[in-house]
Amino acid sequence: MKSLSTLHIALGVSIAVHAVLLTVRFVDPERFNRVFQDTPLEVILVNAKSNTRPDTAKAIAQASLAGGGDAEKGRATSPLPPSALTSLGDANEDAQRKVESLQEQQMQLLAQVKKALATMPPPDMRLPADNPARVEQEEKRRQLVKILAEIEKRINEENARPKKRYISPATREEVYAIYYDELRRKIEDRGTTNFPEQAGKKLYGELTMVLTVNFDGKVLDTEVVQTSGSLTLDRRAQTIVRSSGPFGAFSDAMRRKADQIVVVSTFKFTRDDTLETRLTGQ
Repeated sequence: MKSLSTLHIALGVSIAVHAVLLTVRFVDPERFNRVFQDTPLEVILVNAKSNTRPDTAKAIAQASLAGGGDAEKGRATSPLPPSALTSLGDANEDAQRKVESLQEQQMQLLAQVKKALATMPPPDMRLPADNPARVEQEEKRRQLVKILAEIEKRINEENARPKKRYISPATREEVYAIYYDELRRKIEDRGTTNFPEQAGKKLYGELTMVLTVNFDGKVLDTEVVQTSGSLTLDRRAQTIVRSSGPFGAFSDAMRRKADQIVVVSTFKFTRDDTLETRLTGQ
């Protein structure tokens, strides 16, 4: 060691330090995994849970859920696909009943306000204008009149709008079922007699249409919400519906609840050269 110069010792130490540095890696394990391991997370709703957590999470859920079930490839993920029709099953019927219930409550409230105003004593002119009892009574009368005006305005606005009735497979009233059956028969007869063609070839396919019928039987509107894939067939189907009208006028029982009916129906132009229609629950 005495024969080594200071330069030799410094070079040896430098080589040793560099060798150590070259063999050691300084890595953040978590960051390293996040960069090189592709594990995207999705948000889903689950209807079951377990006491154990998954080793590798594939989704963010409200509860721990080990495993993904037997149909993992078929599970729904976010975002959800768009849907042109959002009401299913009895949704329209339930909504109609809620509207009718709210209208009944509104009429009851109107009657209560009118009764409260009628039972209020007339102003006592013998009391001075700044008398606390007279001021309180006039303020109460003013509030009741304001509420009455708001309710009557709302009722008048609702009465000015046409009342619509949505016809679906869940519709239980006999008068609407009979009316729809007659409407369906006229449209099917018209579509079968005037089966759509283009350049001498029959057009086949299936589509879903929303049609609105006024109380006098006139067709107010037709809208294709699920296309057949052929714009020509869609337009011919709309023409068939319009030319099938006017349908019969609403009965008194129908008019009491509706000024217009809205029907969502599937139109199927079959290989038998006939038109088949059916109500859809959407």
